Amino acid sequence: MKILLVYYSMYGHMYEMVKAAAEGAKSVSGAAVEIKRVPETLSAEVLGKMGALEAQKAQAGVPVCTPDDLAAADAVIFGTPTRFGNMCGQMRQFLDATGGLWMKGALVGKVGSVMSSSATQHGGQESTILSFHTTLLHHGMVIAGLPYSFQGQTTITEMAGGSPYGASTITGGQGERLPSKTELDGARFQGKLVAELAGKLTR
Repeated sequence: MKILLVYYSMYGHMYEMVKAAAEGAKSVSGAAVEIKRVPETLSAEVLGKMGALEAQKAQAGVPVCTPDDLAAADAVIFGTPTRFGNMCGQMRQFLDATGGLWMKGALVGKVGSVMSSSATQHGGQESTILSFHTTLLHHGMVIAGLPYSFQGQTTITEMAGGSPYGASTITGGQGERLPSKTELDGARFQGKLVAELAGKLTR
């Protein structure tokens, strides 16, 4: 049972969430878990001007994903930052290259799940995940979110991401806020759920 986590993270926030989701997936017996990143579309010069080079260096050892990697997995968890209420351009460009998989129905019946991040509490985390689901449904994937059995998303004692659509984190306007324990716990819960669902479907 292969669980693939595919993400983009300019400043490292989604990378931390994806690593937590991988921990959750690995807790399920029989799950082989791998993390990969989508190709970068920005130059080193642009990334430098955006103050993202250090975060990019920290992720340099993560393999770059190809569309064929999706076909080889039993379940895929995607992680993307929010850009104006939608997925980031890097993720969109990667998904736009999966037409060949769609033609073959290569992802039909696989579990698909999404996590997101945004600078502010109401910065489009939910719309990003929901609009991402459209692509997964076109591929025939079985959608998994973050059910309310994860109690952390009902908290009113702290500012926290997370919704029934998927785990998420709030980064702050300058990227100064790292994922909280509640947000990371949500990612772990989602990772475990996806692996459990994939196990049932593959059986």
